[in-house]
Amino acid sequence: MSAPLLALENVTLRRGDRAILSDLTLAVSRGEIVALMAPSGGGKTTVLRVVAGLVPFDAGAVSVGGVALAAGRLPAGAEARAFRRQVGLVFQQHFLFDHLTAIENVTLAPVRVLGTPRGDAEERALRLLTSLGVEARARALPRELSGGEAQRVAIARSLAMDPPLLLMDEPTASLDPARRGELAETLGKLGAEGRALLVTTHDVEFTRRVATRVVVLAEGAIVEEGRPDDVLGRPVHPATRHLLQSGHGTPGANLRTEKAT
Repeated sequence: MSAPLLALENVTLRRGDRAILSDLTLAVSRGEIVALMAPSGGGKTTVLRVVAGLVPFDAGAVSVGGVALAAGRLPAGAEARAFRRQVGLVFQQHFLFDHLTAIENVTLAPVRVLGTPRGDAEERALRLLTSLGVEARARALPRELSGGEAQRVAIARSLAMDPPLLLMDEPTASLDPARRGELAETLGKLGAEGRALLVTTHDVEFTRRVATRVVVLAEGAIVEEGRPDDVLGRPVHPATRHLLQSGHGTPGANLRTEKAT
């Protein structure tokens, strides 16, 4: 069996006396779509930020595609560039640059970071936008895009550097049911292409449809994981049952950003 693309081993992160992540061990392989679920404040967004190299952790080890992060500091210089070639991150609020068109948002990193000729970068960007069904919006500004269109542009931007690992934070939070279905199909295609996906979500139906595995966090530790039908249909841990019963897992639930992260 090949080594996992993403590996977290005994990762710990503390803020003062509070453990945000506690001895966290998690592996994600190519082709997997792993849904990371937790109550608000459970640490799931922090996991994404650690994996993306945006937040330092106190102990343990993180590696993506064989590129390792060291505990206690953020990657810098050539180390950061090598690491970030491995990881694409789609934020919940998209964070597209308002003054740039959709295609300019997608070409920015390849041109600025990789030195890709602009014509080549635009050609690849248009292919990505086409594959995500938003090529007609290539010259639109973010304010002219719907929520679903903006999200697909953000996905295209994250894929412009061709990372093998894609991270997504609450991708269905601002989408109606039809757009959630479209997103599920998009993520399924990305997984089938051999990418690894780690997705934070409260959306049970979306998770059932798209995830190959569910991981439940409580107080920064993994308390349950397995196939969606098992974890969501026959939850064992009290934290999982509470998550489902509280309405956090219902599409359209009142979602809020994790204050702890």
